[in-house]
Amino acid sequence: MPVTQSPAAIMQPTPQQLVLSGHWCAQSIGALAARLPLLHFGPGSPVLADAAKIEALDSSGAWLLQTLLLRLQHEGAVPTLQELRAEFTPLLEAVALHRKEVDAAPGHGVIARAQPDLLAGVGLATLQWCKLAVEALAFVGECAMALGGWIAHPSRIRWRPILFNIRSAGVDALPIVAVLSFLLGIVVAYQAADQLRQFGANIFVADLVGLSMLREFAPLITAIIIAGRSGSAYAAQIGTMAVTEEIDAMRTLAIPPLELLVLPKVLALVIALPLLTVFADVLGVFGGMVMAQAQLGVGFTDFLDRFVKAVSVTSYMVGIAKAPVFAAIIAMVGCFQGLRTRGGADNVGRQTTRSVVQSIFLVIVADALFSVVFSVLEL
Repeated sequence: MPVTQSPAAIMQPTPQQLVLSGHWCAQSIGALAARLPLLHFGPGSPVLADAAKIEALDSSGAWLLQTLLLRLQHEGAVPTLQELRAEFTPLLEAVALHRKEVDAAPGHGVIARAQPDLLAGVGLATLQWCKLAVEALAFVGECAMALGGWIAHPSRIRWRPILFNIRSAGVDALPIVAVLSFLLGIVVAYQAADQLRQFGANIFVADLVGLSMLREFAPLITAIIIAGRSGSAYAAQIGTMAVTEEIDAMRTLAIPPLELLVLPKVLALVIALPLLTVFADVLGVFGGMVMAQAQLGVGFTDFLDRFVKAVSVTSYMVGIAKAPVFAAIIAMVGCFQGLRTRGGADNVGRQTTRSVVQSIFLVIVADALFSVVFSVLEL
């Protein structure tokens, strides 16, 4: 009959005593290796390890025994190994020597992820942005092809989702746009009041409020509001559908996700944002009129007379022309980040945040480019 080997074992009769027994071989130490982290000893306390009952020892067992002794030392205990058979001592000493050489080797220890230096980090970040730009460009191309299909076949246009998104992104945003535009007009007029009063140029507050609101502030603040409100909603909605595999199901049913989810949102926002910008223009100028009356004594009639002379139709159209571009940026970025969602619900929030940040960034960049172009064209 085959002789049954007793597995390696460690007993702890007292807090300062260990009894090692059994066959400390590769076939018998599996369970014992998992039990080592459960042993704890107070720092500075002597620990007596009795190895008299160890019946067999190979290199794996010697390595585990050496690991036990080193762990006790790292915890601050003072281990002492005694009663180990003489034939096992050379193997244990050889393993201990080899372990010291391994520990002293460069790069030994917990395998850590190599941290790139500054230049490598910049290169990796640039590479990631280039990949993202290529993906975004491909997404824009797919949307353009889908829009071309709508133009070629008008019967495929989904009017109900477009109208629904116009209401949700446009009509429902009127209150917040009205409040912020009105307050922004008040702030612009208030900041200019002290300076204009010093030179007796109170009436020119109409020039400042009119030009700044119509050309810059109204389109920009409206786009930022919509980016935080509607752009994030687009990313969250499409991202949730991607996580729950609804978009994959649509593709399986031969329903193009771009035509059902993306194009209605883009077209709706391109229609709604210019109208919201006109609304913001009116409320912003009205807020400036109220502050001009309160701080500078400029009546509504005088303000409007000067406003008509100072602000041309070109200035009004410059602000309106920006709105469709801003709308396309916000809708495309929100939908793009939503479609890139992978994993679980936490990734939905991450992509939503990215969509808002990237939308606002690109809107401001586009506004700066518009300013340069209009300056060159002398508009």
